[in-house]
Amino acid sequence: MKVGLFAKPITALAITLSSTIGFVLLSHSHQQLSSLKSKTHTHSMANNRSFIVWLHGLGDSGPANEPIKSLFTSPEFKNTTWSFPSAPSNSVTCNYGAVMPSWFDIHEIPVTANSPKDESGVLKAVQNVHAMIDKEIAAGTDPNNVFVCGFSQGGALTLASVLLYPKTLGGGAVFSGWVPFSSSIVEKISPNAKRTPILWSHGMADTTVLFEAGQAGPPFLVDVGVSCEFKAYPGLGHSISNDELRYLESWIKTRMPGSS
Repeated sequence: MKVGLFAKPITALAITLSSTIGFVLLSHSHQQLSSLKSKTHTHSMANNRSFIVWLHGLGDSGPANEPIKSLFTSPEFKNTTWSFPSAPSNSVTCNYGAVMPSWFDIHEIPVTANSPKDESGVLKAVQNVHAMIDKEIAAGTDPNNVFVCGFSQGGALTLASVLLYPKTLGGGAVFSGWVPFSSSIVEKISPNAKRTPILWSHGMADTTVLFEAGQAGPPFLVDVGVSCEFKAYPGLGHSISNDELRYLESWIKTRMPGSS
């Protein structure tokens, strides 16, 4: 009789326990699915995001260049992270040793195709740019979505940073820059780096970094085996124009993975 008295409660307990286990398993399965969806979404977001580094010219600063990003209004840039680093303060030979923000030393102004080069200073600055790129890629950004851009001295550093990076990047954009190293650097350029495209823009009326210094870039790159698009801007001095930036926007868009 006692067994009969406990039969129904035990059965009820079994049903309750079974239902609880089923609910726990179902909840766990739902949590796994939600976690998988979250990871997939995060991975997708990481693949869709891009990273643009902008390197300023001699005596300038990163924050002063931040308004540039406001011109990039296309929806492709909604997941873009921008970085506007500032150069450290260094003594600059062309300015009689005055200390100012400078990525490396510049020996003379105007800069010509044959101006002396501070290769050791350039290589040191390149390491800092590479560290920024490495950090972004480690955070999940596809290297093909990483773009390095720069004006004047920053343009020269852009070229060096892209050519000496071990992976293929989305692209490098040089504005009013020059080749900051000798041909001996070619042996350090990896096959992956040679696949990174270069956009080179230069004002034909530039009296600070002469147009001839810019013109010397594409032949150097062709000899190395790097694709380079060169654009000359008549009447433009040592500055960057909205036309150049609008073209840069479209140039980057066409190089983002998944773009039509």
